[in-house]
Amino acid sequence: MAASLAPVLEVIAALLGPDGCPWDKQQTPETLCDYVIEEGFELVEAIRAGDAKAAAEELGDLFFLLLFIAKRYEERGEFTLEEALAANAAKMIRRHPHVFADTTFADQNEMLKNWERIKRQEKQENSDQVAPGVFESLPKGLPPLLRAYRIHSKAARFGFTWASDQDLETQLAAEWSEWEEALATENTTRQEQEFGDYLFTLVEYGRRKSLKANAALDRTNNKFLKRFSIMEQLARSRGQDLATLDLEAMNLLWDEAKRSEKF
Repeated sequence: MAASLAPVLEVIAALLGPDGCPWDKQQTPETLCDYVIEEGFELVEAIRAGDAKAAAEELGDLFFLLLFIAKRYEERGEFTLEEALAANAAKMIRRHPHVFADTTFADQNEMLKNWERIKRQEKQENSDQVAPGVFESLPKGLPPLLRAYRIHSKAARFGFTWASDQDLETQLAAEWSEWEEALATENTTRQEQEFGDYLFTLVEYGRRKSLKANAALDRTNNKFLKRFSIMEQLARSRGQDLATLDLEAMNLLWDEAKRSEKF
């Protein structure tokens, strides 16, 4: 592993050296944050597309950024890459006592609850707080659907969720009724609130079925875009302008696009 990192570390050293790149020399961990997010999204896109070649490229890009950031921290004298990796290995060992020790759990839920307990203990040991909040470690910048999933996941590990799927289905029906009531008003703030409540509850329903709302919606977005692109191609091949077609004509093209897909 160390040998495979060596060429990248040599490139980074050259970029930051006396004859290196002026732009790279100006970069700091803070200035590179947005690039890390961008490369992370590109890697996820490649993985979900099933494109191994693109995934390898994006993984390399992300590793480069992370190694670059680690180098900058080392130059500041704050920590080294070796220290960061060693600390992470120790943390993973500590959080997996069922693998690296003789701890046993009745089921996965118990294992995840223990994971949260260890995380909270770590937070408490590394801060002046008496007891860190349950959601303190949740990144504020997560996309809303992903953040809702993580909120529900953490809450469930503490037993704060609906007792059964049937109870949750009842709550979904209640949230939908409240949404319909809000629609009957002209209060857009209330409408947004009730729509958000329904989505938030729906995310938990999906989580219980082992479905991640963020990933599911991303897949549906891509499916829609693919079908719409086929519609445009069909229209052009027939000398039609999609913008001038009525809804009935577009629906016929949509159905044809659906039939052309290979599953």
